[in-house]
Amino acid sequence: MNIAVAQTRFKTGDFEFNYNQIVKVTNETAADIIVFPEYDLADIGGKDLVLDENCCLMQDEFYKKIADKCQDKILFIGEILIRNGEIELSEDGFYEINGINIFVSDTYRDDIVCDLYILAKNSYYTTNSDQEFFEEIVTHNNFIYVNSIGMADQDVYAGRSFAKNKDNELVMQMPLCQTQTQIINFNSPKEFVKEGTEQQITKIITYALKEYCENTGFKKVILGLSGGIDSAVTAALAVKSLGSENVYGVLMPSMFSSEGSITDSLELAQNLGIKTVKHPITPLYKNFMDKIAHISPEDEEKTTLAEENLQARLRGLILMYFSNRYNCLLLSTGNKSEIAMGFGTLYGDMAGGFNLICDLTKTNVYKLSNYLNREKEIIPQAIIDKAPSAELHPGQKDQDRLPEYTVLDDIIEMYVEKCITKEEIYQKYNRQIVDEVIQKIYRMQFKRKQSCLGIRLTERSFCQGVSYPVVQKYY
Repeated sequence: MNIAVAQTRFKTGDFEFNYNQIVKVTNETAADIIVFPEYDLADIGGKDLVLDENCCLMQDEFYKKIADKCQDKILFIGEILIRNGEIELSEDGFYEINGINIFVSDTYRDDIVCDLYILAKNSYYTTNSDQEFFEEIVTHNNFIYVNSIGMADQDVYAGRSFAKNKDNELVMQMPLCQTQTQIINFNSPKEFVKEGTEQQITKIITYALKEYCENTGFKKVILGLSGGIDSAVTAALAVKSLGSENVYGVLMPSMFSSEGSITDSLELAQNLGIKTVKHPITPLYKNFMDKIAHISPEDEEKTTLAEENLQARLRGLILMYFSNRYNCLLLSTGNKSEIAMGFGTLYGDMAGGFNLICDLTKTNVYKLSNYLNREKEIIPQAIIDKAPSAELHPGQKDQDRLPEYTVLDDIIEMYVEKCITKEEIYQKYNRQIVDEVIQKIYRMQFKRKQSCLGIRLTERSFCQGVSYPVVQKYY
């Protein structure tokens, strides 16, 4: 009996699209049984759409339409079996098809005895989780894991479906972020193919941006080009996802911007083939200080946080105008290190509709930049080599206010992502630095609550998985 696995794409709430996907695969696949991922609203990011009565009725009609269309086929769609034009849902998960005992579930149990175990569970991507999950499955049955391709807000369902035989040997492995249908040969073992972390992340981010734009109606994106590594990597990823003709860069230098920031940004734009415009914020800033703040030029040298934030908010104002005017999605460019420390301005550089790198620490942003440059220089080396700076006052450097990024990022990863205790972190780093970092993580939660949607890449990201209180007195 031929069994095919269909790693297919879904859209949340788009029943017609999902129906057409299933019918197309069914018509093109010559197999006795075709195994599809889950398609219930709750399983594909529907959230409270499951409380919408009309939406739930459309979901019921979705399965009926498939059963009517595919009467001569045997399909598993998640835990639902469709055969002979009928919809079946087993209470205990067991099905018998042509003498084969099949068990279907959305959780894995190692005590099940069957001829074929189907694990139908849409699992969101986290870095290198596919290999860990593959190794966790130790099976004595022929086994199939089927995952969707799709996006559920911050979560990316990235595929990587696989199958093992009853000897726990890999017999099928599907790619990240690609639809694919394969007929399984349980007698043909294969080697597990592992992709590098940066390669995986690039695929996930570029897929997620394309999917987000397609599902929300945006055709083009816009972002500020500062001459720094974060905006450079974001721009490169956006071009890789959408094409250079759909990405616009805005240069907004101030009186504190270095000449290198401008020339580096222009070189980046040329390498990427994207259009740019230049709108210095100095005239706006000086006009505000004169007409609204009523601060004289001789006092202007005493730059405070308010004046620094004003510069960021003027840039946000310009970017949001162009975003609205030309219906472009504004990409925010804050990384996880900055977001953890609140090192960004609300309604300024934190403005935007989507963030590609919000779950990458600064260290990982640099790693990704080197990966993107692996074949040729896309991101100018000067951008990679320069000391990070927001350039909001003369000679400013990130490390004036933050620990070295190698230290900061390690503490963030240990405390936020791995839930390692402070006492354990003290054994590696200075107690005062650790306490200051953790205190800021908690105290900056109010900013993160107001930040835009981004892409989850870790189990405990600020997008999802971390839930610190805004109002608390412990830290």
